[in-house]
Amino acid sequence: MIGGSSAALPLVAETHRAMLRAGARPVVRLSYPGQDEDLAALAGDEVLDTTHPADTEDMRAMDGTLRILTPEAQGGADAPGAAERRARLTAARAALAAARAGKKWSLTLYPTPHAAEQAGMGEAEFGDFVMRAMFLDRADPVAAWGEVRATQARLIERLTRADTVKIEAAGTDLTLRVGGRTWANSDGKRNMPSGEVFTGPREDSAEGHVTFDIPASYGGVLVRGARLEFRAGQVVSARADEGEDTLHAALATDPGARFLGELGIGTNFGIQRPTGNILFDEKIGGTVHLAVGRSYPETGGTNHSAVHWDLIADLRGGGRILLDGELWQENGQFV
Repeated sequence: MIGGSSAALPLVAETHRAMLRAGARPVVRLSYPGQDEDLAALAGDEVLDTTHPADTEDMRAMDGTLRILTPEAQGGADAPGAAERRARLTAARAALAAARAGKKWSLTLYPTPHAAEQAGMGEAEFGDFVMRAMFLDRADPVAAWGEVRATQARLIERLTRADTVKIEAAGTDLTLRVGGRTWANSDGKRNMPSGEVFTGPREDSAEGHVTFDIPASYGGVLVRGARLEFRAGQVVSARADEGEDTLHAALATDPGARFLGELGIGTNFGIQRPTGNILFDEKIGGTVHLAVGRSYPETGGTNHSAVHWDLIADLRGGGRILLDGELWQENGQFV
């Protein structure tokens, strides 16, 4: 299944043609810009709180999915109750998300004027940025991603021997346990661009507090300066400098939304500036990200939620990561 907005039609069409040439049976599912926004704003309770069985069965019939993101401005995002209604829409799609997660999947982005504006770039500049982030400016992009795979395999060899991970930075002192969990090498086969290693931390292990100093968008609303406090793995306190209502609505989506589903470490040093888009920002070399909500089962994670929201902490200005008390990364550099 190729899914995306009609705003990405040029890429949808080229991908469809490439799949046909490869002998696949592509199924295209197009939406229009603002479709989910309309659904969250206008749907009655029964429609808002349920996913039609046909949508879930449609997903289950697929071998894999390619989703093409097209960042758009969200009109009415700050309207009273908007964050709560978007959270309900996300919760209603839990079965659909689970069906998709059980298949082969890939996620990428088609540059849009809004995405360029959000990144503080002109459209042409942002288009070039996207190409570089995906190594499409290289003579052999496939070989370049192979180099990423080999580098990350060496990082994973050390991480696999660790039981505790401690993250320290300004406003952050957080300890997680990862012993017995599997680390994934995200090397361009799923997210594109990629460049991270990740796992599902033990669900009851998070202790301490963390400040996310790179803004993260949820449902089209930018959340800045989010700060979470954990006890026995659960978020017990949450604040934000901007978008706090959205933060609380996301955490209230379901019980699993207050637990961590992912610890990720960004390794793509070709991406050095935040863009306001998680697909790029979570890969920035020298950052870590923690996802509240759904775990990836292949990592050994068992947390279930309709939510999977990555929040990013920048360690390049004085942060560090310790593995079982041993310094492993300092100021964003692996030591």
